[in-house]
Amino acid sequence: MSNIVYTIILFNILIIVFKMFEKYKVNNLQGLIFNYITAGTCAYFFLEQDFSLEKIINSAWIYHAIFIGTLFIIVFNFYAFGTQKVGIAITTVANKMSLIIPVSIAILLYGDTFTYHKGIAFFLALAGIYLSSTKGGKLSFNKKYLWLIILVFVGQGISDSIFNDFAQKFPDEGGYLFFMVLFFVASVSGIIIHTGKSLKTKIPFQFKSIFWGFVFGVPNFFSLLFFLKALGDPDLNSSIVFPVVSMGVVVSSSLIGMLLFKEKLSRTNWIGILLSICAIYIFSY
Repeated sequence: MSNIVYTIILFNILIIVFKMFEKYKVNNLQGLIFNYITAGTCAYFFLEQDFSLEKIINSAWIYHAIFIGTLFIIVFNFYAFGTQKVGIAITTVANKMSLIIPVSIAILLYGDTFTYHKGIAFFLALAGIYLSSTKGGKLSFNKKYLWLIILVFVGQGISDSIFNDFAQKFPDEGGYLFFMVLFFVASVSGIIIHTGKSLKTKIPFQFKSIFWGFVFGVPNFFSLLFFLKALGDPDLNSSIVFPVVSMGVVVSSSLIGMLLFKEKLSRTNWIGILLSICAIYIFSY
């Protein structure tokens, strides 16, 4: 369980740094590009083996790295667009509820058992995520952006499913080299998207994006590293890891928002946090 705890702590550091993006008006896409460059560089310095371009291309996990790296930057852009068009709460719910996809695939493909107790905990987790992420337990948005919510939900779910597939199929392969390729693919994808946007509307380059990208990239690298270790833990099923991490992030980020950023929690939010804690307790036994 220690890898799950480390993952949740690091995800919360990312949330705090992302708040700094907003405070210091950092261009999100530019910051993310340098974040992925930083994370890929971290992976490079941890490499324990020599590698070549031929070795990377012929590796069994190359398509996993390409798909995940590309989805990372695409899903984030959907997420950022969603927060602008339908609000943070609705977009966050769609993002967190996406755990249904990797959990379902884990049960169908990897032999994860779905016991009665796990079923109760799973539905408590969904209710907890929903209530703790919304205002008054209600979601209301312009229905013409329903496609955006669906893309955030499906995109995040597919990305997590592919990441879990890598963890299950290649537990002793790839390692830091996999992360290096994944992050550099994400950064290249980000550069392509940024270039495309710049052709339509000129976007000035921000030198502060380099600094904040570095600050974001280091914990981002380690958060995924510990997340992968949690998924590969023989004592934990991935159908447990995804809900517990999602709930842990929702609960702890809600408390951080209240304590550090003076965000108010409603009675419904507190009920959601309590349900999430109950679900985590059930999952742990």
